[in-house]
Amino acid sequence: MTKPVRYSPDVEQIEPDEAQTLAELEEQFRKILDTTSSDYGHAVRAVHAKGHGLVQGRLTIAPDLPQELAQGLFGHSGHYEAIVRFSTNAGDILDDSVRLPRGIALKILNVIGDRLPGSECDTTQDFIMVNSPAFAAPNPKKFLGNIKLLAATADKAEAGKKLLSAVLRGFEATMEAVGTQSTMLTTLGGAKPIHPLGATYFSQTPFRFGDYIAKFSLVPIGDNAAFSDENIHATGRPDAIREDLTAGLLQAEAKWELRVQLCSDLEKMPIEDASIAWDETESPFQTVATLTVPLQSGWNYGSSEEAEDRLSFSPWHGLAAHRPLGGVNRVRQESYRHSAEYRSHFNGCPIHEPAHIGEVEF
Repeated sequence: MTKPVRYSPDVEQIEPDEAQTLAELEEQFRKILDTTSSDYGHAVRAVHAKGHGLVQGRLTIAPDLPQELAQGLFGHSGHYEAIVRFSTNAGDILDDSVRLPRGIALKILNVIGDRLPGSECDTTQDFIMVNSPAFAAPNPKKFLGNIKLLAATADKAEAGKKLLSAVLRGFEATMEAVGTQSTMLTTLGGAKPIHPLGATYFSQTPFRFGDYIAKFSLVPIGDNAAFSDENIHATGRPDAIREDLTAGLLQAEAKWELRVQLCSDLEKMPIEDASIAWDETESPFQTVATLTVPLQSGWNYGSSEEAEDRLSFSPWHGLAAHRPLGGVNRVRQESYRHSAEYRSHFNGCPIHEPAHIGEVEF
């Protein structure tokens, strides 16, 4: 592999009107939150609103990693408690027959080290991923355009969304058959209805990786791999993903490898264009840890909803050694914080970062 690029602050290029874009993004997120909280009488997340599983797990850092991989959280072998949330990407609570991208969020507990701004008093490290290697927008302005579309359709005409999803899935399946994929079609409802335990997840956006720069991925291994070709059949089953996820988690221990892809060329692997998947032939993903989820129910009605209300996930919860990079990540910082504060205020439920797994009632 080509020698990885070393991190320096000048790898980021901030657009002169980025602050204005952020302000407009927060306005659109507010519209989504106002709409859904008014309709539900309860505030949910502005994106990835519907949780399908909330479980406890364990992250094991691989021993004897080479220097370029032994960075930040991964600098020493060891074990960490983890909270794992499975979701789909919409900002409203939809029937699972609407075919949306899968998401996974990890919260690693009791992580010690220099912290990111806004996370100084915490000891958590979050990783947020979806089952596509590229983000649906290259930069904050295009991201704003996508969020405007979501805000305009939040919690409206679910029957129409089901019909549109079926049509978009047909288009996307045709593209997949010839070896291509449309991130926009999958985002709008044309995603393949893959089982969450069989999905491969990607951070999509780049992060500082100690002395270097990287993207992250979670790849199913062991019994999880058996789900890689399994689809969720959701017709007439509005919560099919929760049901099938729990069934899978009660069958066998679930495992993923956490891998990193080091940036080896800033031209071919850009920091400011999140829509470009980095070429794995230029820099392959390499395993740095294993995530294990023991046998348990994926969702317990009542307690899971309450636990979700008290939790927030953000790429800006973590170590300075894993600072989010690029415009999309920069605007996510305040947008995610705003969404969490809105939920906390509307629901009258304080949100805080847990210090140990016993603080969360699954």
